[in-house]
Amino acid sequence: MLRKEWDITGANGASLFVREWTPDTAAVRAVVCLIHGMGEHGDRYGHVAAHFTSAGMAVIAHDQHGHGRSSGKRGHLHSLGAAASDAALMIEAAAERHPGVPVFLYGHSMGGNVALNCAIRLHPHIQGLILTSPWLRLAFKPNAAVEWVGRRLAAVWPTLQQSTGLKHSDLYRVGYEQAADIVNDPLCHTRITLHTFKEISDGGDWALTNAASLQVPVLLLHGSSDRVTSIEASEQLAKVLEQQCSYRRWEDGYHELHNDLEGEKTINLLVNWTEGQL
Repeated sequence: MLRKEWDITGANGASLFVREWTPDTAAVRAVVCLIHGMGEHGDRYGHVAAHFTSAGMAVIAHDQHGHGRSSGKRGHLHSLGAAASDAALMIEAAAERHPGVPVFLYGHSMGGNVALNCAIRLHPHIQGLILTSPWLRLAFKPNAAVEWVGRRLAAVWPTLQQSTGLKHSDLYRVGYEQAADIVNDPLCHTRITLHTFKEISDGGDWALTNAASLQVPVLLLHGSSDRVTSIEASEQLAKVLEQQCSYRRWEDGYHELHNDLEGEKTINLLVNWTEGQL
């Protein structure tokens, strides 16, 4: 596959790093705009892109504000609305670079929250939405007193960083050879600001309440052993969307299904579903 990279100006003047993978021989049949999760970056999806490009599809992935090679304090989003607007910019870029080609939006974890909110709030021109382990709610309940203090502190010190508390062993089980390493990746981090936590948490609740207005087909995957984000919230979303949603509960799967033991099966499912929408 071929790779290109560039920078684009996002919401609030953020400098966003973007990369695109395309098939090296065939014409592009579709474009997948990918939004990564908290603390990571788009290059951790190179092996996912390889499967899509083998099927004749391009993948465009930007590093969200505060992540990877994009500008901003680590783990900080200006707002969920700004993050959704940045996702919409990628969709516009995909349409400009590949005129007349169907575009899909794919978000993982926090990126799933951003993608879902983008689709509901901004109504971008996409043919389908892919969500894997979306952060609609966490798999655990934060301490109520700590959350109460954090929400009020966020109003006066929004950029205060906290540790996410995530361990790499919570993300995926070791064994899939193509899995993206996170332990030795200097572009990954375990920080999140108070404002970002509040924005994503509130945005997940809002999306669940307003999901019925979604107008595109959805593929939703979540592992039953996810220790990070709530599979119950994903199942709630699937019930709201009914026939509009193809939901797969991945038994024993961890948070990063595309890096987990059955990562290749997961990625093939993503590719096959996307092909089925063309």
